[in-house]
Amino acid sequence: MKLFPRGIVAKPFRLCLAVLFPLIAVSCNGLFSSVYDDADDNKTETTESQIIMDASSWQNWYYISFDSLEALREQGDMAKLKYAQTHFTPYPIPVTPTGDKTASHPAQGTTGLYTYWYDIFGQGLSKNEFRAFAPTATQAEPDHWDLAIHYADARTNGGAVLKTSYTSIDDLPASSADFSGTEFTPDEWSESDVWADQTEQLNKILGCQGININKVLSSWLQVEMKSLPPLFTLDSHVFLIRLKSGRYAAVQLKNYMDANGDKGILTINYKYPY
Repeated sequence: MKLFPRGIVAKPFRLCLAVLFPLIAVSCNGLFSSVYDDADDNKTETTESQIIMDASSWQNWYYISFDSLEALREQGDMAKLKYAQTHFTPYPIPVTPTGDKTASHPAQGTTGLYTYWYDIFGQGLSKNEFRAFAPTATQAEPDHWDLAIHYADARTNGGAVLKTSYTSIDDLPASSADFSGTEFTPDEWSESDVWADQTEQLNKILGCQGININKVLSSWLQVEMKSLPPLFTLDSHVFLIRLKSGRYAAVQLKNYMDANGDKGILTINYKYPY
């Protein structure tokens, strides 16, 4: 069966729909954790260059500033660095309409909540239909940030991403200059990937945030979900982020579960500056 790229047509939280009728009251976080997935040896504490982020709420974006983390490392304040690597302020996705809901599709790039229907257990998540649109406020964000994460969706702050052939950050070439001339992919518009409102999920309908995301980096987690049990596939390759500043960061999704098998707990290895 086909594995769908995580950032394009499939999402771990969409597993909620796979059990709509018998298990709708069950929380998505850890839904199949003890039944279908074996938790890897996910660390409960960070290393000096590791982030552990609880991104299990799909109502929020969480932001990372590599410069802020590097400043703490240079200061030698390991306690503050560890805290910064494990505690992230949630920035809720705006879902309150600022205008009338309409069945007409707006111009591309219009901020708002896009309602989509998904063909669960039919042709799968790759078949979906636009149903409605409601304008909302724009997404809030901090003054300084490089990477934002919503579960496993990712976007950059004016950056671009390259998927490398490496599966360990330690194996990367000594300098990012080795990747000069390589094509990096910038963020692009999405209106059916970032799920934000599940109030109509019984009808296989979800509200999605219209926002730019990086579909290359968002592919670091894949899921096959045409039948049960669902199959998760983590892409262990190292991704390079070319920041707006011109500097580079290397990131690798090491795990998407904690030691208990609860999903949405991301372990991210990183190297900055690279």
